[in-house]
Amino acid sequence: MTTFIRMPEKSHSEIPGERIAKVIARAGLASRREAEAWIAAGRVSVNDVVISSPALNVTPSDRIAVDGTPLRARERTRLFLYHKPRGLVTTHSDPEGRDTIFRALPKGLPRLISVGRLDINTEGLLLLTNDGGLARVLELPSTAWLRRYRVRALGRVHQDALDRLHGGVTIDGMHYGPIEATLDREQGANVWLTFGIREGKNREVRKVVESLGLRVNRLIRTAFGPFELGDLDDGKVREIETAELQRTLGDQIIAEANADFDAPLADAPEVRPAKKPAFRKQETGPKHRSHEPDRRKRHGEQKHPGHRRRDRSGGPRPKHPRSR
Repeated sequence: MTTFIRMPEKSHSEIPGERIAKVIARAGLASRREAEAWIAAGRVSVNDVVISSPALNVTPSDRIAVDGTPLRARERTRLFLYHKPRGLVTTHSDPEGRDTIFRALPKGLPRLISVGRLDINTEGLLLLTNDGGLARVLELPSTAWLRRYRVRALGRVHQDALDRLHGGVTIDGMHYGPIEATLDREQGANVWLTFGIREGKNREVRKVVESLGLRVNRLIRTAFGPFELGDLDDGKVREIETAELQRTLGDQIIAEANADFDAPLADAPEVRPAKKPAFRKQETGPKHRSHEPDRRKRHGEQKHPGHRRRDRSGGPRPKHPRSR
């Protein structure tokens, strides 16, 4: 018979320790919300007793287990920069069976969670960490870190309309705070914009751009607070060194997140290049190709009828510069 623990008859402030969901999240197993769901499902035990409510404080002397597996010792707080490709969803498992970022990550990394999300068609910088407490703090609106995006959109817009976003805007009853927006250039029927937001509400940039009469066809996050995408290649990961991470976060965020930079590393694997996601087709053919120009190129034919080469100009490190 499963035994459930009885709640203590004390207020939270009088009970030593930390909330159980917070401890699980900080161990990098799940977010607080996910940990609370695990508890409600009877998957978590404390001192060999299954608990049913997250309203429980635990101390380092308590034995915590998830699905019968003891909670591992706390690891050092770590943060990784990831260049998310388009076509991946930011989740550990997707009910629709779509490819996820966590399946595409290099092998040998610790169990990571994302700091916020990027939708399936958005590419660029995504922060990953093994510390749920740090992820929560960096996501908070009160932290107010600037998220910067490059946007390519179909249509025309003037800088005056973008300047009016500085005071915020309300769309379909949802208010978005001050937005920094700049018209960078026009390119054919498209415009390239730079957007800076601090709230990071769901699909905020897309909705604001569409409210201007534009249609987004490429969205790239280039910075999240002090962390920048830089020259990080598509699908690759880079870890921020501990000393640099401490300096960048600052004492206030470290204290609020209860980050631990003195704990040992469970392992220190080398971050290998990420494999291309399964949905991307690999090029095939002989390793040694003839120097003779391709017949289709000689005769000005396209490889496929109606095929248009993807326009990557204007974004970070275009792989196929446009010919002049």
